[in-house]
Amino acid sequence: MGLQRITCLALLLASLMFVACQTDENPTTLTIPALRPEPVSLTDSDHDGLPDAVELHTENDRQNFRVWFTGIAGRQFYELSKEWNPEQRDCAGLVRFAWREALRKHDRAWLQKMGEGFRPLAPDITAYSLDKNVLGEKLFRTRAGEFVPEDLQNGAFNEFADAGTLKQFNATYISHNVRQAQSGDLLFYFQPFTQKYPYHVMIYLGSLSGSQKPESDWVVYHTGGSAEDKGEVRQVRLALLARHPNPRWRPDQKNKNFLGFYRLNILR
Repeated sequence: MGLQRITCLALLLASLMFVACQTDENPTTLTIPALRPEPVSLTDSDHDGLPDAVELHTENDRQNFRVWFTGIAGRQFYELSKEWNPEQRDCAGLVRFAWREALRKHDRAWLQKMGEGFRPLAPDITAYSLDKNVLGEKLFRTRAGEFVPEDLQNGAFNEFADAGTLKQFNATYISHNVRQAQSGDLLFYFQPFTQKYPYHVMIYLGSLSGSQKPESDWVVYHTGGSAEDKGEVRQVRLALLARHPNPRWRPDQKNKNFLGFYRLNILR
């Protein structure tokens, strides 16, 4: 009996040593179900032409986007970023540039790439990043209609959108009254007889970021370019535009060329 017990004990120890060796050389892994990514919502619950997956559903994300969007646009008044393609420097180009860059990851590499004057303004948007969303860089809807999954391949979205396209398919009318506007809203004008592109867009900033000035009616816009004039970025108060010598540029409800304030659909 004693010999049998010794033999059994020896076999048991040998077995444990074998398992230990197996564990050291070929670690046994537990079978854990892989974490599946959250399903991307390709529904359009508010029927605005955008998939729910690219809309900002929390107030934090909406506010952070507004801060980055207006901050990037306003910065162009002081120093044009080399990342803004010179061939796309016009009024709609300023909106597209600031919109796209607002959705990027704002790490040190991004700040250095954008220029010396850039600094962190707010937390990044958490809903999605520009390189990880169903639209990619093609952020702008270019045709009417509710979103359907086929729109991801049929040209319904593009990297380019002029001011008219931004107004018609990417933003929603809010009011002609500035009191109803929020920072990051857009102002649209329609000048059919004076320009090649009849729609003009400005970005409503509200108060100037980091400024001690009490005024809260600032806007920023690009004047548009031509073969003779590249145009420029201007930052002015609505109170000044209200006294513009040309009545067609006054942000007044009585001015039929002023179409009012619009809000980006991703913020609604």
